[in-house]
Amino acid sequence: MTPARQTRIEAPEPGWTVHADVAVVGSGIAGLSTALRYVRRTGTGRVVLVTKDRLSTGSTAYAQGGIAAAMAPEDGPVAHMVDTLLAGAGMCDPHAVHVLATEGPDALRWLISLGAEFDRDDDGELSLTREGGHRADRVAHAGGDATGAEIQRALVQAVLSEERIEVVEHAVALDALRDPDGGAVLGATLHVMGEGERDGVGAVLAPALVLATGGMGQIFAATTNPTVSTGDGLALAARAGARLRDLEFIQFHPTVLWLGPDARGRQPLVSEALRGEGAYLVDAEGRRIMEGVHELGDLAPRDVVARTIARTMAEQDTDHVFLETRHFGRATWERRFPTILASCRSHGIDPLTQVIPVAPAAHYASGGVEVDIDGRTGVPGLWAVGEVARTGVHGANRLASNSLLEGLVYADRIADRLARNPERNPGTARTTGTTAPLVDPATSATVRALMSRDAGVLRTGEGLAALVDRLGSLATPAAHVAPGVAAWEATNLLTVARLVAAAALHRTESRGAHQRADTPEPRPELRVRPVVVRLEGDTIVTTDEIREASLPPALVAELDAIALPLAQPGPAPEARAEFTLPWTAPHQSHVDTVRRALAEDLTAGPRIDVTTVATIPADQVRTAHVVARADGTVSGLPLAELVFWTVAEGAVEVSRAVRDGDPVKRGDVLMTVTARTRDLLTAERTALNLLTHMSGIATATRTWVDAVAGTGARIRDSRKTTPGLRALDKYAVRCGGGVNHRYCLSDAGLVKDNHVVAAGGVAEAVRAIRARFPDLPLEVEVDRIDQIEDALSAGAEEILLDNFPVERLTEAVALVDGRARLESSGGLTLDVAADVARTGVDYLAVGALTHSSPALDIALDLL
Repeated sequence: MTPARQTRIEAPEPGWTVHADVAVVGSGIAGLSTALRYVRRTGTGRVVLVTKDRLSTGSTAYAQGGIAAAMAPEDGPVAHMVDTLLAGAGMCDPHAVHVLATEGPDALRWLISLGAEFDRDDDGELSLTREGGHRADRVAHAGGDATGAEIQRALVQAVLSEERIEVVEHAVALDALRDPDGGAVLGATLHVMGEGERDGVGAVLAPALVLATGGMGQIFAATTNPTVSTGDGLALAARAGARLRDLEFIQFHPTVLWLGPDARGRQPLVSEALRGEGAYLVDAEGRRIMEGVHELGDLAPRDVVARTIARTMAEQDTDHVFLETRHFGRATWERRFPTILASCRSHGIDPLTQVIPVAPAAHYASGGVEVDIDGRTGVPGLWAVGEVARTGVHGANRLASNSLLEGLVYADRIADRLARNPERNPGTARTTGTTAPLVDPATSATVRALMSRDAGVLRTGEGLAALVDRLGSLATPAAHVAPGVAAWEATNLLTVARLVAAAALHRTESRGAHQRADTPEPRPELRVRPVVVRLEGDTIVTTDEIREASLPPALVAELDAIALPLAQPGPAPEARAEFTLPWTAPHQSHVDTVRRALAEDLTAGPRIDVTTVATIPADQVRTAHVVARADGTVSGLPLAELVFWTVAEGAVEVSRAVRDGDPVKRGDVLMTVTARTRDLLTAERTALNLLTHMSGIATATRTWVDAVAGTGARIRDSRKTTPGLRALDKYAVRCGGGVNHRYCLSDAGLVKDNHVVAAGGVAEAVRAIRARFPDLPLEVEVDRIDQIEDALSAGAEEILLDNFPVERLTEAVALVDGRARLESSGGLTLDVAADVARTGVDYLAVGALTHSSPALDIALDLL
């Protein structure tokens, strides 16, 4: 990316500077954790932490319900993954979800080690509850319903104790500073407001800028977000040229305290933890509105509950419903939900004697700045974490209480990456790009009203199109607007609103938190097509892209090692177009193989495993053993894991008891897999097809290798492989102790009998190859001993002796006398393998290894 792509808002030049190794913008759980983790991983690293208000304020402090992590003995990361994926409506990134759930418990333990005090039961264990979308008690809470405040307190206290973290309060971030030559981000400009120690516009210079600026709820008229949540980080990233993804998925918290038809701005949250403890939603007549809507009833995922409330209000022509909690009693309210109780009473509502009026309000952005699994954006030097980032954890709808955990887990990953591979400061930093006009602060009320009307819980294509046009017209002010905090915030707010509206208009389906009244059903083909938006000057560019497979790096490395070792193709002027093949990352060929294999099982009808779906609950999680039913040599465990990963969309834990190439006995457990039972059984046949086939080849190869042990000869394969599985077949041969011959028609010259006939002789064929491809290895196949000398004279490096009996092989070895390598092929059996090997040949070529080896019996056993 070049600096010319950046736009910036009008602001005075920086009048002061501060330097650091890492600049963090934001003081919620994500920003504070990033700063702490980084300085504690480095001996000298220095962080400047910028916050728009005081260090102790921000969205984290308002979090009531808790933080989700699989801490209970009866729970587990896979169950947490399953719930997250189900809530995410097919748009989650499997690897991101896997990372969140598996690293989450340790992240929570780290937070506790800092001094965060969570509620405990009578035995001193964490007191866990459940919230919407969770099928297990895994939400840890503090102070009953003051979890965020306790987390913020512990993190702030820890940050203030670190001398290498400098805090800049009351500062609004403006734009990224760039290296004028390479375009890398080298910090940010910011304006410190009157209460700060510095004053006016300044600059934080650092080779790594981490955005942890939180959400954008203030683009709506009613929100749970604090007033500082005007989308500053999203707007800064967009102006810097970063891609933003999944912005259409704005989560509306279903139960926000309704304060009357004219209420605007931040509204008090009524945590769904109440529903986790038995509260339920009713209409004005006392009818339970969630009955029959979802299997989890009032604890359905937030998008389902918010949508049901919105439809109930529309049908009954009202602007709120009610939450019934009177059955709790005073003790439960005062012990478990003191903050909510005080909030309700401060607004004239007593939950002990009254139902609580509630309505949906903008709460959380599931999308954001597109980042990789370590928090890096596509702009060098720019990172993002927390609500401002799109990690892929939340998909189309965030599972309750996953946000605090995401901030912890991904802050640690950013800190670890920066500590191990620090960003390099390449040169002088400056603002670059064209200047965008500022927006009149008076437009903010209009933006909020428009967004709530046309981009709220229920949307339509007609409304969104009108919204995009209206917001676009506001981006060109009638007169110059002077720089200032209000103008900067209004500009950021409008920028983010335009990006959200464009993304929502582009997604022509209902999915998760994005609900279109005019297209109420999801479109299956859009499940794998995330919407990406970016700024080019003042123009918003919107695209959708096929979602790439997301796999753990360790598994990718294994799969890459199995792939055919072929170079990228060079120019081939005589190549026919129909033989031009796509070249992708090596592991991608295996991903494609698995998808094709699964498609054979999921082709007709509803494209599901009908028996499994009919007999097994969607949320059931089980463990299974992959077991050898016969003695042999195993091969293909990474492919089997890939199958389970693909079907389960990452909601899987795999542990291997053996490695590829190991000998196994009947009854040995090869691997243990935990996933949804439906996924295990749907994946079973494809995983076993690959595993038994490859293990059969490895087992047969090992038998041949053992037969020639001690002779110096090696067993190798041929191109007689299963169509589409050559890389896997040849890998299995290596697992069995054999070696590979040619992979394809271009990695060596091989003169066979038909080439000799066509070229007019062995020597002529060899010379033709040498003239055209002088650097390729050259092999010649002969079926008579008198052809050997011609082949040697012509320069053959390897001679393939086709159907030579043992006595002729002995004679050929003596004749060649080390001038070329020799291979015996044709007519080979295990009975004569040792005799052939003792003649002195270098290789025994056994085409049957990959052509007709019997499968090794392997099974999947549910525990």
